Amino acid sequence: MKQKTLWRISVATTLEAEDAVAELVGATLGQSASSLFDVETQTSVVSVFGPKKFIRSRNVRKEILTGLKRIKNCGLKIGSGKITISKVRREDWAESWKRHFKPVEISDKLLVKPSWIKRRPLKNQAVVVIDPGLSFGTGQHPTTAFCLREIAAAVCDRQNQRSRSAVTAKSFLDIGTGSGILAIAAAKLGYQPVHALDFDPEAIRIARANARVNGVLNRIKITHGDVTELSPSAPRQYDLICANLISNLLIAERQRIVNQLRHGGTLVLAGILRSEFSRVRTTFEKLGLKPASEKSEKEWRSGSFCFVKKCFERTAGPARLICEG
Repeated sequence: MKQKTLWRISVATTLEAEDAVAELVGATLGQSASSLFDVETQTSVVSVFGPKKFIRSRNVRKEILTGLKRIKNCGLKIGSGKITISKVRREDWAESWKRHFKPVEISDKLLVKPSWIKRRPLKNQAVVVIDPGLSFGTGQHPTTAFCLREIAAAVCDRQNQRSRSAVTAKSFLDIGTGSGILAIAAAKLGYQPVHALDFDPEAIRIARANARVNGVLNRIKITHGDVTELSPSAPRQYDLICANLISNLLIAERQRIVNQLRHGGTLVLAGILRSEFSRVRTTFEKLGLKPASEKSEKEWRSGSFCFVKKCFERTAGPARLICEG
């Protein structure tokens, strides 16, 4: 039987410009793009798959080249920007994904893995099963991994302060949920209530599907919404908020985001380029938040902030500030 084929159009770029290029290629071809980062070459490859007439349609290459020039003019380093169009067997395409996605051990409390990996978790280690798809968030990206570490660390901090039987569940809000990975991890680690929102209806569908696979759909409220529509009056406030968004959006909507945070709570900001992080940090410090932890990885820098009376340094383990409400 003749094997059906897919065609692939790919753009080689940098990790810095990966999100912008994915947005460009996806918009040009009318569907979400997927990305893979090669650690050895430090190159991100953004791809869209489809039938020949879809991928090789007239003017696609020209439109992408024009878009790459706009991205470069905005100050992002786009790398080579090489565009490749090739034919891929469906079976080869499906299997090629699996070689790039490995389990990610966030801590002894949390493991993220694709469904085809049979690795057993440690004792009392929560497992989040996420397969690569069209929505951002598999635990592989530095900004997602930082958010997951902060979610797991906040649970450990609370449990270290009190006996397990006396721990009060912390509430969690995920702004820009994507694949739903952060909300799913929070639910698995015992946060409640857990709320997640995204402006993309397709992301909402995927997040709900992932929550169902992980058995926590009934523990997460996943809604269609935008950070620009968050209520200034904040009828509910949260102990932990993750906002994995671009820096301009974080700054523009800073007051709406902070209004959702409970006094003594922690705000995790990610999705920020290194060159832009100091501006984001200064903006949120002016609203009364204090930096608690920061981490740089590749082109990205992420940080957590807290509404506190005092922040103090951990006396054992990695240097990190923790919050005292």
